[in-house]
Amino acid sequence: MKLNSTVVLTLTLLALMLGAGSVSAFLGFDIGSKALKGVTSPDSRPTSKFASAKTGNSQHGGLMLLKEEEILKTVKARIEGKSKAPKSEQEEEEEETETVSNKQKLEEKPQEQLEEKPQPGFPVSAESEGVNLSVQSARYSGGALQLRVKMQNKGKNSVRFLYSFLDVSDDKGRTLSASTDGLPSELPNNSPTYTGTISIPTALLDDVKNISLSLTDYPAQQLKLEVSDIPVGR
Repeated sequence: MKLNSTVVLTLTLLALMLGAGSVSAFLGFDIGSKALKGVTSPDSRPTSKFASAKTGNSQHGGLMLLKEEEILKTVKARIEGKSKAPKSEQEEEEEETETVSNKQKLEEKPQEQLEEKPQPGFPVSAESEGVNLSVQSARYSGGALQLRVKMQNKGKNSVRFLYSFLDVSDDKGRTLSASTDGLPSELPNNSPTYTGTISIPTALLDDVKNISLSLTDYPAQQLKLEVSDIPVGR
């Protein structure tokens, strides 16, 4: 029986395809085996390594694991700039005592400045309900008029001030803007003398010879301090 030529051709192609596939599979397996030489599988229990390192640390020089508390203490000490040697309890107590005493001195002692030689026409002061406001000097500096002011409360009650209510006017009745520095927001009863400054821009003082200050307490507004005819001419 003669075979059909189409059948023969089909069988031949199938044989060639099977042969080519077998050769390709063999070559791929061989190349993959060579590429994976020396590669080992990972340990499925990594915690066992840490346990063995911890137990055999003295013998095999394993990794030392620092405690979290020690790390935090070291970092905190470096940030704060502390020395490595810890301070003794006595030194800490002395420092704490010194800090408290310094704080008390700052609270009890009012702001002080070097005494200036009195200028002609100064001081100019006003008093109301035992509270005294005194302008000691007036000097031009840094584009502003600096009024050096002293305040004291000899009354029985403490007095509070809000310096946004401070009125400053010139000899022509014009209101001037001013800023304060160092003046207390509250004067306790029988207080010491506090010193501060009132600054007025120089540009507002052209042809001005005298200015006036007016200040009342807050919020009661039971007293009014008015200092008039403060000489500011240059």
